Amino acid sequence: MRAAVLHEIGQDKLEVFEDVEATGFGPGKVRIRVRATGLCHSDLSAMSGVLPQPAPFVPGHEGAGEIVEVGEGVSHVKAGDRVVVCWLPACGACPACKRGQTELCLAGFMNAGTPNFRRPGGDVFGFAGTGTFAEEVVVDAGCAVPIPDDVPFDIAALIGCGVTTGLGAALNTADVEAGSSVAVIGCGGVGISAIQGARLKGAAEIVAVDPVASRRESALKFGATKAVSPDELADAKQNVTGGEGFDYVFEVVGKSATARTAYENTRRGGTLVVVGAGALDDFLQLNMFELFFDEKRILPSMYGGGDVMRSYERTIALWRAGRVNLEGLITHRVPLADINEALDQMRTGTALRTCIEI
Repeated sequence: MRAAVLHEIGQDKLEVFEDVEATGFGPGKVRIRVRATGLCHSDLSAMSGVLPQPAPFVPGHEGAGEIVEVGEGVSHVKAGDRVVVCWLPACGACPACKRGQTELCLAGFMNAGTPNFRRPGGDVFGFAGTGTFAEEVVVDAGCAVPIPDDVPFDIAALIGCGVTTGLGAALNTADVEAGSSVAVIGCGGVGISAIQGARLKGAAEIVAVDPVASRRESALKFGATKAVSPDELADAKQNVTGGEGFDYVFEVVGKSATARTAYENTRRGGTLVVVGAGALDDFLQLNMFELFFDEKRILPSMYGGGDVMRSYERTIALWRAGRVNLEGLITHRVPLADINEALDQMRTGTALRTCIEI
């Protein structure tokens, strides 16, 4: 079958091969025919080494498709079922799951160290234990979440990561208060989803911050009340909040520099929500006095900060009701053969989300 493979960490191009085999099928596993997958910035971060990932590997973790076959002991899905790929499935038994913090379950991360593809030259890993830039993928059954027939594969793929992460940051982690002021730094697919979440919660002012003009224009269509470049943020803070700072600031870039900017633009007693996934060696510096004196809440948001299954269901309900725009997030579509074109679209910021059709 075909799959896009990164040979070594640090390379910026993928190579599409036709001799890749999805491996590991057996009890408790499912084989999925991938129909659509989104390109998430985390895929680029894994390719560059910002996020730890063994190589060679097949990127992609935001996917949807059909069940081809199920292993022994799998009962919640059957061949032919439509599913979204959940890259962080909950085991239901660990301390985090028992506390109701299923997004913190580590069971899914254990899959990342086990190869689930093979080429004639040897084993190949799947990013985050999945690897959806492939025609088929074998994953733990918990990674396959059934979706209703009326949800298109491309929409379902986005729900698998970016939309759930962004919406959840506003709805679950921050629990944005109606009438509040919000700033979102980084307005790709996840940032736009955070904007939609803040709008749903009734935020009065939502300022989108991004260096790319097209993304700023898009943010206004999705619910932002103002869109500015990073060097215009100080003026926006003054005009919108009287210089006090925003009630909520979402950092959706994953860098200490933008997290520091977010902190400085959060009002005293306000909330900074860290959504972007950053590097192990990139440290955010805060002095102990400001941490104490400003009483700002710093809330990291992992995969939307809530129960993933519940978040999927909620997102589908909001989409059906026309309360969130998911179709509009897909600005580009490319076949798997043109995967490097999608990478360029993400790197230059010309795409909110590119759908890779497989």
